[in-house]
Parts: sequence; structure tokens; C-alpha cells
Amino acid sequence: MSNLIRWEPAREMMTLREAMDRLFDDALTQPLRLSGNGNAWSVPAIDMYQTDNEVVVKASIPGVKAEEVQINVTGEILTIKGEVRQKEETKEKAYHIREQRWGMFERSVALPTEVIADKARAEFENGVVTITLPKAEEAKPKTITIKTK
Repeated sequence: MSNLIRWEPAREMMTLREAMDRLFDDALTQPLRLSGNGNAWSVPAIDMYQTDNEVVVKASIPGVKAEEVQINVTGEILTIKGEVRQKEETKEKAYHIREQRWGMFERSVALPTEVIADKARAEFENGVVTITLPKAEEAKPKTITIKTK
């Protein structure tokens, strides 16, 4: 004996709000992709914060050598770009899953304040580049003392 379930088309239709929620969820959880050399590579994920004296940017770029990364500051824009080189290409392999990405990447972000680009430094460790940009003197917070009479 089988149970019959009455089909209600309205129950199966997604509301416009649900469709928009799903669209935005997918857009925010799937990384932005740029194309390069016939393969897609995610733009580097970054963290940016500032202290009283510096702006610090950390970018995740696994699989890239330090000498393959170029960092530029033009005005208030920081640009990180480079290339992940394809390790091997064997025609005999039949991949079941292939998620390793290769090709050119570039990420530009607006800096929150003026910096002294000539005094910037970058360190690379375990696939993360840390860029430290000293703030320009006029951008540093000033303390004003109050005189009492």
C-alpha cells in the first residue's frame, strides 16, 4: 500500500525573498574569481587593520613564492598581484576533483588613510604576506592637552 501525497505547486515554489536570500548567500560565500591563463584563481583574501601609527594588510596567497608577488601603493590604493604557476600537467591523469588554482591574480584595496609608501615593509611567511604601511604624520592621531586656568 502506498501513501498518496497531494501535490501543491505553491508549496514547492520559492518566494522572491527566499530566492534573493539564496542569491546573496551564494554570492557572499563563494569567493570572487578572476580568470587567468585559462584557469580561474580566487583573488587573495585579506585582513586590514590600523593602529595609531600604521596600516597593516595581511593577504593569503598560498602556493606563491615571495619573488612572484608584486605590491604597489598608488595614492590611496594598495595593489597585490602575482602568479601561481601550474605545478604539473600530465595528460594521462583522469582527475576526479581538481580545485588547485593557477594563473594570474590581482587585488586592489583602498587604504583607510594616507601612508608613507617609501617606508612600507612586507614579510612573507606560510603563504601569508603581511604589509605594514606607516601612516603619514598628518594622518596620525594628535593629542591635545587642555590647560586649566
